[in-house]
Amino acid sequence: MTEKREKDLVCVGAVGGSFGVRGEVRLKSFCAVPEDIETYSPLTDETGTERYPLVITRPIKNGFAARLGGIETKEQADAIKGMRLFARRDQLPSLPDDEFYHADLIGLEVYDTGGKLLGRVKSVQNHGASDLLEIHGPGLKSTVLLPFTLAAVPTVDLAQGRIIADPPEGLF
Repeated sequence: MTEKREKDLVCVGAVGGSFGVRGEVRLKSFCAVPEDIETYSPLTDETGTERYPLVITRPIKNGFAARLGGIETKEQADAIKGMRLFARRDQLPSLPDDEFYHADLIGLEVYDTGGKLLGRVKSVQNHGASDLLEIHGPGLKSTVLLPFTLAAVPTVDLAQGRIIADPPEGLF
């Protein structure tokens, strides 16, 4: 997948497996308003080549039961378990200045307030309280989880492809 293609697509959900025996899937939505995922239909796979019209049939525990175009049987639904679903960036709402799509943060270089390169954002994680930036780099023994808060990350400059961090003492 090209860099351009990655930036054009934003992961909005994933298939959690089959639901029932008639080809419905368990759908996990990563949207701020979970049911909004249906408004971005048709969704694509990560290459952007396969298109899946999406209709939510009902809410279920931890997501939705949904129909994806082309998926007619339980076996087909099981075969795409774990597949991530993407929307085109131009389908999504623009964000306020202090909010970012995870896809835009991954790969950014992270510098401290003195201009020293700390590493690069490998992933964005959330274990309940707030987002954490997983930072990895040549000078780090293991990845570091940096709280994605205004205090720890005062500047995100997407145009320059960099983050300025003021990490808690002893984190790096």
